[in-house]
Amino acid sequence: MSRTLLIAGAAVCALSLAACNKKTETEGAATPAEQAMTPDANPAATVPTPSDETAAPTFVEKAAMSDMFEISAAKLALTRASNQQVKKFAQEMIDAHTATTNDLTKAIGESGQSLTPPAALNKDLQDKLDDLTKADAKDFDKAYMDGQVDAHQSALNLLQRYAEDGDVAAIKAFAAATAPKVQKHLDLAKTLRDGLK
Repeated sequence: MSRTLLIAGAAVCALSLAACNKKTETEGAATPAEQAMTPDANPAATVPTPSDETAAPTFVEKAAMSDMFEISAAKLALTRASNQQVKKFAQEMIDAHTATTNDLTKAIGESGQSLTPPAALNKDLQDKLDDLTKADAKDFDKAYMDGQVDAHQSALNLLQRYAEDGDVAAIKAFAAATAPKVQKHLDLAKTLRDGLK
C-alpha cells in the first residue's frame, strides 16, 4: 500500500511540475492577437523585407510609382485644397518627388543596370488617386493628408529596407540618402493632418 501511495504521489508531483512549466512558458508571452495589436516603435526594423523588395527591378518599380503617385496627388491638391498649408505642402511634394525621381534615374545609370521605371501607376495607386479625385470638397484636405501619411510611411519602409538589404550598391546609396527626406515629409504630413479639423 505504501508503494502505491508513493507511486501515486510521484505521479501527482510530475503532473504538477508539468502544469507549472506549461504555465511558465505561456505566461508573459503575447497571444497572436495581442502581438498583432501591439505596434512596434520602428516597423521597418522588425518587418521582414519581402524578398522581391531586395531586388533592384522591384524596388525601382515601387519607388518610381511612389514618386508618381505623390506628384499626381499633389497636383490635384494644388487645385482642390482649401487650406493654404496643405497647398504649400503639395507644392513641396511636387518639387521634392520630382527631384527624387531624377536622383533614382541617375542612380540607375550609375548602377549599370538596364532598368526602366514604370510609366504609369499600378491599379492600387490609381484607385487611391481616383478616390482622392472623387473626395467631397469639404473633406478633400483631410483625405489628401491622410493619404500622404500612408504613402510616405510606405515609401519610408521601402527605402529603409532597400538601403539595408538591397542588391545594387548605387541604388542602395540612393535609398539611404532619400529615406531621411521622406521621414521629414512624413513628420510634416502627420503634423498637418493632425492640425486639420
